Amino acid sequence: MAVPDPVSSPAAPAPSPALRRFGRFEMRRLLGRSARSMVWLVHDPRSAQEAMLVLPRQALPASQVGHWLASARRAARLRHPHLAPVAEVGEFEHWPYLAYERRLGVTLAERLTPEVEACVDAASWCADALDGLAFAHEAGAAHGDLQLHSLVLDDHGHAMVMGLEIVAAVQDESADVASGRTLSVDTGELRAQRDRAQRDVLALGVLLHHLLAGRAALDESDAAAVVERLPPRGREIVRLPFSIPRPVPDALRAIVNRATDRQPRQRYLVARTLSRALRGWIEAESRHDGGAHALLLERVRQIGALPATPGGAARAARLALLERERTDELAEIVLRDLALSFELLRVVNTAQVRGTQVSGNGPVLTVRRAIAMLGLDGVRRAANALRPWPGPLSPAGARELEAQIDRSRRAARLAQALRPAGYDAEVVFLVALLQDLGRLLVQYHFPDEAAQIRRLVQPQAAREPGERDDPGMSEQQAAYAVLGCDIESMGGAVARHWGMDDAVLHMMRRLPLAAPVRQPDRDDDVLRAVASAAHEAVDTLALPPRQAQAALERVAQRYARLLGMGLRDLHAAVQASVHEDGAVDAADALCGDAATRPAAAGVGA
Repeated sequence: MAVPDPVSSPAAPAPSPALRRFGRFEMRRLLGRSARSMVWLVHDPRSAQEAMLVLPRQALPASQVGHWLASARRAARLRHPHLAPVAEVGEFEHWPYLAYERRLGVTLAERLTPEVEACVDAASWCADALDGLAFAHEAGAAHGDLQLHSLVLDDHGHAMVMGLEIVAAVQDESADVASGRTLSVDTGELRAQRDRAQRDVLALGVLLHHLLAGRAALDESDAAAVVERLPPRGREIVRLPFSIPRPVPDALRAIVNRATDRQPRQRYLVARTLSRALRGWIEAESRHDGGAHALLLERVRQIGALPATPGGAARAARLALLERERTDELAEIVLRDLALSFELLRVVNTAQVRGTQVSGNGPVLTVRRAIAMLGLDGVRRAANALRPWPGPLSPAGARELEAQIDRSRRAARLAQALRPAGYDAEVVFLVALLQDLGRLLVQYHFPDEAAQIRRLVQPQAAREPGERDDPGMSEQQAAYAVLGCDIESMGGAVARHWGMDDAVLHMMRRLPLAAPVRQPDRDDDVLRAVASAAHEAVDTLALPPRQAQAALERVAQRYARLLGMGLRDLHAAVQASVHEDGAVDAADALCGDAATRPAAAGVGA
């Protein structure tokens, strides 16, 4: 007896008291359906319990049933907290099914109400499902038709995925038969498996959009149908609207919009990446000690903030032993090594040191003062504690970190040149470096995520005539989409761990580009603005020449009152910082050579 199909069956009169049956199961209620699958609530007389049946929308040809059952049983053997355990895999009159115990919970389709779901709840449910999908994808399984009725919520509010291979098993075989070929394990099959996994991730993004917007994307309740209408198959665009009942934070909005981006290459390609972004946002939103911040702090504890610049730590340690009265010269050498500079600030600003030596005086923001407080032996210990370059980075990652370090030093030297009279050059230098701390840390500790962020901010040319170019995301949006939090907050989390106070954390955040620059009232605001101006000016160097000139002019206009200089003076200062940075690199190389020569007293003396 065929399963009643509400879509294909004509409108019927009031239900008859006679029971509808599917094999031994008594059909109670349809819980959800799409074009390719459906979920029924049934009563199982064998166990005298309710169950949920997940089925394809149609019975299969006899030749496909065996393949379907084999694929479904392989997937059913997977065990994960966010994969619903399968109670039974079977078929009735060539109609295969997966049976799940009703006590697992209710489907997300049943859970939905006219009220828009809380952002944290929606993100948490989808992150749970993505964790289960990631495990399944890595085991070679996929779902193929993720819908709201495919997700089950337990009594604790955790989500589980039902119906692995409910459609994929059928599609795979039918595709092979239609093409008259068998996919090779090394190429075609792996490529098809990857495509199915990416389709699952995109469908999950469509469901998250539905939960946050309070209505289905494109007014289409079938998530698989929405996926078909998105590029590259279709031409529709799905972005979270601003006019929705419940506001969505910018970080979560960036994650959701990236999940359904019109450029397929910009989307999340694996389930774990999207899950990591969502969980990072959840932890940041909940202000728990977790997420990307906690992971970064743990890695900083294990391997340090940054690796020593080649030869830099050795040079500083040698000077600390041989030149005991030349603190200013030693400070100049230390400032050439960002890792050693940050390490000295960390050591001197810990709660223990501040409580005994600088109580009430605020954080230490000069290397000179750190050297005076720690002594030369303290400098030597800090230098020896650094990991040698490039730490655990690959050669490609090391090149990217070196480029970021060069850019940060250039901005810091430019900030020194732009500072108003009366401000300590070393303080300005270090504030500018601290504004880049998050970017340096992400590049060192999360090089893959840093590469994703760089890719997302790159503009993309239109694929077809008449379409607009894609300007790319802002850095903040890209960081939200990849990490679940912004890059500057990553640096702020580490700085707070080092003992920096709110005033320093305030200076570490660059001025928002969309906000006008106001005349600062406090020294902290002056330092923040000068460092921000330097970074904005250095950013123009990465643009094509024609765009760079216009961008630098905007920086000059934006900071004209604060800096007291025009475009010509700012341009000269930027060029001088580039030349000075090259001279410093040459001096570093000479010092590095000298540091490697035999000496009467070495670093380890």
